[in-house]
Amino acid sequence: MRKPKIDATLSLRSGDRFLVGRERIKLLEAVAKYGSISKAAKAVGYSYKTAWDSVDAINNLLPSPAFVTKMGGSGGGGGAQVTEEGLRLIDTFHKIEQKLARLSSRISETGLHGDEEMLLFTFGARISSRNAFHCAIEKIKKGPVDVELRLLLNSGSPLLAVVTNAAVDELELEVGRDVLAFVKAYAIKLTAQQPAEDVNTISGTVTRLIKGPKNWEILLNIGDGKTLTTVIPLEEAEKLAVTRGQKLFAYFRPQDVIIAAN
Repeated sequence: MRKPKIDATLSLRSGDRFLVGRERIKLLEAVAKYGSISKAAKAVGYSYKTAWDSVDAINNLLPSPAFVTKMGGSGGGGGAQVTEEGLRLIDTFHKIEQKLARLSSRISETGLHGDEEMLLFTFGARISSRNAFHCAIEKIKKGPVDVELRLLLNSGSPLLAVVTNAAVDELELEVGRDVLAFVKAYAIKLTAQQPAEDVNTISGTVTRLIKGPKNWEILLNIGDGKTLTTVIPLEEAEKLAVTRGQKLFAYFRPQDVIIAAN
């Protein structure tokens, strides 16, 4: 017998004061749709006063308003507009609820034993890799075992990653989806010449050196305000005669790219 779908609800509070939940998000969505507090209140079944109290509570949650209003006449027909901050709140709230539902389903199916840290990771883990890139999936090429992902960095530069078919299904990867790509510093090599095309290559300028007895940590400025950190053996660094201001090519295998998705 198939288990019923698990639902999860999110509630944001300040002390004992309720600020935002699913119903207030529905109200904010109705305000965005109708451009009116009174019409939004009617659509979700709120009184006009309750609607006002609710949207005021939403505004109090955020550093900048989720909506702006223009008071109308005695009939309460003033206009209202949801701001970019409000739209981000709606989108983020739904994403967190969806994640809660997935975690709840997993807990109901497999329990928690030995899996607590992995479950909590999806809510905001701190990781050792400092090389993290926001990317969009441009192309997915599936094979019997491996899947090649062609990603686009925010700068428009391509990045290749190789994952398993199981990872594609579990992470629900599809063309157009935004993901995070991580690369360990120890997986990145440096060269003074353009390397082969079957590896990921990013050019940059050396901005920082930390010299150790066995390894050097090197920071590259790769443009668009982004940096890349690599750690290479002492003998390789000396062979390249690495100095600040030097232009180098960083390269790494697609198999060394780790993908994370909400």
